[in-house]
Amino acid sequence: MAHLFRDLSLGHSKRESTPPPPPPPLQTKPPPMPTNKLTSTDLQSPLGQLASQLTDSDLRLTAYDVFLAVCRTSASKPLSTSASSISDSPSQNSPGQNHNHSPGSPALQRSLTSAAASKMKKALGLKSPGSKRSPGSAPSSGQGKSKRPSTVGELMRIQMRVPESVDARVRRALLRIGGGLVGRRIESVVLPLELLQQLKQSDFSDQQEYDAWQKRNLRVLEAGLLLHPRVPLDKSNNASQRLRQIIHAALDRPIETGKNNESMQVLRSAVMSLASRSDGSLSDSCHWADGIPLNLRLYEMLLEMCFDINDETSIVEEVDELMEQIKKTWVILGINQMLHNLCFAWVLFHHFVSTGQVEMDLLYAADGQLAEVAKDAKTTRDPEYSKILSSTLSSILGWAEKRLLAYHDTFDSGNVYTMQGIVSLGVSAAKILVEDVSTEYRRKRKEVDVARNRIDTYIRSSLRTAFAQASL
Repeated sequence: MAHLFRDLSLGHSKRESTPPPPPPPLQTKPPPMPTNKLTSTDLQSPLGQLASQLTDSDLRLTAYDVFLAVCRTSASKPLSTSASSISDSPSQNSPGQNHNHSPGSPALQRSLTSAAASKMKKALGLKSPGSKRSPGSAPSSGQGKSKRPSTVGELMRIQMRVPESVDARVRRALLRIGGGLVGRRIESVVLPLELLQQLKQSDFSDQQEYDAWQKRNLRVLEAGLLLHPRVPLDKSNNASQRLRQIIHAALDRPIETGKNNESMQVLRSAVMSLASRSDGSLSDSCHWADGIPLNLRLYEMLLEMCFDINDETSIVEEVDELMEQIKKTWVILGINQMLHNLCFAWVLFHHFVSTGQVEMDLLYAADGQLAEVAKDAKTTRDPEYSKILSSTLSSILGWAEKRLLAYHDTFDSGNVYTMQGIVSLGVSAAKILVEDVSTEYRRKRKEVDVARNRIDTYIRSSLRTAFAQASL
């Protein structure tokens, strides 16, 4: 891609005798770009807006619930993290919690490995500097060594900013739920409903926390079953009308959870009637979190946790182990490899923009991930996927072209080193949009050199803008 940009610059003259400028030194990071040039404020989210009042914090906590649930049922023993196991007081423990110390090595209790380099980071071209602190660790002091997360579960809890008390409460509920899961898969369970069934007010520190937790789970049910269902709703569906009434009433006046009372039985009946509707597959999965865009937003929250909370421009060293566990949520969220590739490309790109555009590795990693997206786009005609693909690529391309159509105003000596990467990313997005998304292109099969056309457009547009400004 870089040779096309060099060949077309300065009136299409080739300057092969002049080598490109060297990249910035690896040992230092370039200063942040001026906020008036490259910001994320004009970057539109391509994953859709939820028609509910769920906040990012609500989505993150729900994503963590899903993560714990799938990892627990994929292992031979209940979940635990070393931090939360130590911090739980005896008064908080349920009778079944002593199983946390039973023999075995489930996914989340597996010790983190630090000797081997991350295969994923290597594939993405991301550096793995040894000087960076582990997530959750504090700067070293003379009083002792900083603590490092020792298990996958502990690392994920820290990365998702979940308090130990919240983690312990969810695990206790999952232990209670687990007794009724013998012979069943986790995807056949509506998790928010089961949590409402198992946890009561006494499990929380105060009434305010309990009310907020109950409202969050009710709004998740509303989003997944009424507002963004996987299986379209029939307007005459009695269960949907009944559930809507229950949720709206409970948001005003909380219901009593943690018991098998009449209000919970009515809620369960309406929820299961909607969640058990078939989407045409032969599986017995419940559909409560796999409708678009709810599933994409929850999955985005999980992927965001691959970035170090101490340095958001870096991906954690243990990303291979985290990603292995994150992918287990696909069965509940309805995610497949194609959606994963697309969401991960977006998350990488968004982090490059939102962290000040100082880490070029993130931009190149996003560009590399788009290569996987391009392969997927050529092999599928799924209309839902194509819609998300088009939205995501249009957002990336739109952001890039606002910088490139008048690049004299965007780049200077302080940030010109980013120009080649932004051109490459924009052209990659444009190629997929033109060659694999555009129905007109596929129908006519035109021979179009997308890369050359886009770069030519950027140069001509920028020259016109510069001449217009000079003539003022």
